[in-house]
Amino acid sequence: MAEDFVWENQSSVSEFVLLGFSSQPQMQLILFVVFLLLYLLTLVGNGLIITLIMTDSRLHTPMYFLLANLSFLDISYTTTTVPQMLIHLLSKRKTISYARCAAQMYIFLSLGITECVLYAVMAYDRYVAICHPLRYTIIMSRASCIKLASGSWTCGFLFAMMHTGFTMRLPYCGPNKINHFFCEVPAILKLACADTQVNEVVDFVLGVILLMTPLSLIVVSYGFIFVAVLKIRSTEGKFKAFSTCSSHITVVTLFYSAAMFMYMRPASSYKPERDKKFSLFYNVVSALLNPCIYSLRNKDVKAALVKLIGKE
Repeated sequence: MAEDFVWENQSSVSEFVLLGFSSQPQMQLILFVVFLLLYLLTLVGNGLIITLIMTDSRLHTPMYFLLANLSFLDISYTTTTVPQMLIHLLSKRKTISYARCAAQMYIFLSLGITECVLYAVMAYDRYVAICHPLRYTIIMSRASCIKLASGSWTCGFLFAMMHTGFTMRLPYCGPNKINHFFCEVPAILKLACADTQVNEVVDFVLGVILLMTPLSLIVVSYGFIFVAVLKIRSTEGKFKAFSTCSSHITVVTLFYSAAMFMYMRPASSYKPERDKKFSLFYNVVSALLNPCIYSLRNKDVKAALVKLIGKE
């Protein structure tokens, strides 16, 4: 509460205006229908993954425990920004209070950072499963999985506090129009009525640490996996080993490519219309595609779904 009081006292802006994607009424309605459909599909897809993992005993393994965390993250991720965007698409007043903007930024960053770390944990799980199969149940015990997942969430909420604090400590005197569909850091910094050079350096450094550290761990894990798979003599064995990793590699590529573009580039390269599309990709599209990728390329998930709908 004290920190919120300090932030508000430094700024004369009590609310922001989110410009969103289009000012044309007919386009806003089309966008509302499209984004509503995407949001509902995201909720259904990720909710179904969580339900299958909870109800099917065959999916009570470390890999699916982590996947359930990812699905919950994706639901939370999109819910932080999309419902408000949908409301603004249908209303003339597109404002968000200073406090709500800070809260949205914090929650969004928390979930995003958590997802970055969780992808590294999932890569480690695949490394242990393929490179140390005999010790897998010991290394990836239930207690270990809970600690790894909890550590991911803790990192997210702690680092997001630092990121949000550095952004919202700046004075915002006006204008108050954010050329974005939610309160994202690069867009907010453009409105600060103070020198943002220190913030830009801090944001870049945090981006490197929070994106590149997990990504480096992922690359190292898959380096060891690749070497281990090459030692497998049978083609069937190699294919099976690679197939357990393919879904994870796909979602990591989709998420990191967009996130790195947004948070690891010079502030001078900021272009609102282009950046909104990239934000939409890792905010909405990635969360929508994750359950599709894991279900379409995973026999266990398909079998659990067949069992759930009573066709087995």
